[in-house]
Amino acid sequence: MKLSILDQSPIRVGATAADALRESVALAVAADGLGYHRYWVAEHHGSGGLAGSAPEILIGQIASATKRLRVGSGGVMMNHYSALKVAETFRVLDAFHPGRIDLGLGRAPGSDQITAVALSPAYQPISIEHYPRQIRDLLDFLNATVPGDHPFARIKVIPDGATVPEVWLLGSSDQSGILAGFMGQPFSFAHFINGEGGADVMEAYRRNFRPSAQLDAPKGNIGVHVVCAETMAEADRQAKPRDLWRVRADYGNRGSIPTLEEALAHDYAPHELERIAFNRKRQVIGDPAFVRDRLEALAAEYGVDEVVVLTITGSWEARLRSYELLAEAFGLDARAAG
Repeated sequence: MKLSILDQSPIRVGATAADALRESVALAVAADGLGYHRYWVAEHHGSGGLAGSAPEILIGQIASATKRLRVGSGGVMMNHYSALKVAETFRVLDAFHPGRIDLGLGRAPGSDQITAVALSPAYQPISIEHYPRQIRDLLDFLNATVPGDHPFARIKVIPDGATVPEVWLLGSSDQSGILAGFMGQPFSFAHFINGEGGADVMEAYRRNFRPSAQLDAPKGNIGVHVVCAETMAEADRQAKPRDLWRVRADYGNRGSIPTLEEALAHDYAPHELERIAFNRKRQVIGDPAFVRDRLEALAAEYGVDEVVVLTITGSWEARLRSYELLAEAFGLDARAAG
């Protein structure tokens, strides 16, 4: 089974957003040496806890600092952009790092609604019903397959090259899965957002898949939040900062990731404990053997051979150690990965 990483560039208490971005690059370098398959960075705006507002820039930094990893977006939020601009941006990335760039696409704003308006041209957000057309146009721009009778047929995307970024559709519901199948593209299901019914969504994607020029058979993976430590008790402890941060975010406080000490000292209200218990149902938290077995079971349930791991803890050291233990548990080998 392949293991990959999704990085939301978390901002720890006591650190800055710039620190978080530098930690993303450092983690990618470590992942490159540990044998992870791909490294995706997320897009969020207006958040005090997540620093990755420009994945296309962060991708270039990470790809330049690594040698083997596939590097991409998880994902670019298309309602903020034109299809042509995204195609050009990722063609530039591919020109510098041919054959290593992924373009994961999402429908969510990655922000609150006011920020989404401010991000949009003329302060008019692109409506969700235009998303399928955006994806179609983007694929045609990337692959130079714009139909001859299309108004954009004369447009040439620069730069061109021998390779093309691999396009993935990301989602936490059946809508993106259905669209990915219809357009013959890979599909990534965000189990860390929605832990219910994902296997059915993946099966519907496979059932409705139509081969395309880019892909002749269904290809999927799942994103899972994981905290791995030497013992079950230590993993439970290291998961508590994100527990607290996630609860605060649910109630509108989108600040930095708390420290372990702050999370342990917090006086949790009953409704907060209920929310944490609910959130933990879609997470995998434990020692290496437990995490390996649970991820293998989830992969089998979804019928995929790749898991994209998201890990957020209260310290850089605990986060890195979680990925190191996971690599050891799965016997990853950088020489064999790819």
